[in-house]
Amino acid sequence: MNRELNEREKNILRHIIQQFILTASPVGSRNITKRYDIGLSPATVRNIMSDLEDAGYVDHPHTSAGRVPTDKGYRLYVDSLIDIQEIKHSEKEFIKEKLAESYEADELLRITSALLSKITSQLACVTYPRLESGVLQKLQLVSLSSTRLLVVISIESGLVKTITLELSTEMEDSKLEPIQNLLNERLSGLTLKEIRTTFNERLHDLIEDDKSSIIRLFYDSVDKIFKDVQKDNILISGAKNVIRQPEFENPERFQGIIELIEDKDIIVHILEKSGEIIPSQVFVSIGSENDDQKLNDYSLITKEYSLGETHGTVGIIGPKRMEYSKIIAIIDFMSKMLSEILTNTK
Repeated sequence: MNRELNEREKNILRHIIQQFILTASPVGSRNITKRYDIGLSPATVRNIMSDLEDAGYVDHPHTSAGRVPTDKGYRLYVDSLIDIQEIKHSEKEFIKEKLAESYEADELLRITSALLSKITSQLACVTYPRLESGVLQKLQLVSLSSTRLLVVISIESGLVKTITLELSTEMEDSKLEPIQNLLNERLSGLTLKEIRTTFNERLHDLIEDDKSSIIRLFYDSVDKIFKDVQKDNILISGAKNVIRQPEFENPERFQGIIELIEDKDIIVHILEKSGEIIPSQVFVSIGSENDDQKLNDYSLITKEYSLGETHGTVGIIGPKRMEYSKIIAIIDFMSKMLSEILTNTK
């Protein structure tokens, strides 16, 4: 049943969700009529609730007379019934002050994650800027020993990645600079993803002629050198905040959130995918809309931030019963602030 709800039904659905967010308990018709001045009798509200249940927007647990929102109900609420809160001036100044405490990107992201969890009481997640979209400024080769090579990759946005490679034969230091110059000549100005996917095409002649084996080693290690390491790409804060929510009094749900926190790859994947779906906008994914079954009881709110041509994601994960109007505004503001600070300090 996908008919359009009338205004009275939308109003009741809005009140059910708002009340459930506050109490974490099924919402009854008398509760609605007592708390909200809607000019309807409990019997009328009860009939509307029944219609909303038939349409799939609410459900009732067990034999309770009260209703709880479904994923479909939350989706309609987020898309068209919600009033996004305006962040108070004092809160904005507090966030700016905390974020300005560090000019180092790594520390700034740690502060962002901790601050986001504290403000929302949810699980806060911040991914580092994705190097794949970064443009190579220069590549440096540094000899650590006759058979160990340090590769320093500098991205135009100011990010740096280092990686150590082991050579199969000894290499004289004097041979490094010409190879370094050749690599820079052919690869500078490309994104790391472009380098990874076209390395053989751009350097096939050198791979064949390279007697030193360095270019061949680059070819064999191209994923290792020019791709992000996913598990080290995220900061997660606020486990102690989120488990205080009433939902986690259930031992199974408590165990579920702990397993989710430990499985960082799932969180990284869904955060990065959210940025691809609607870049530069706040993204909300609710319960069964999430790809992974482990996230069926949770909502995810994210937005990309920018550092030059590279992007990361800030977001929160928490029970579907969350204060969407406040959290959407906070995520939007913090992502903009993070982009602004990183851009000005790079």
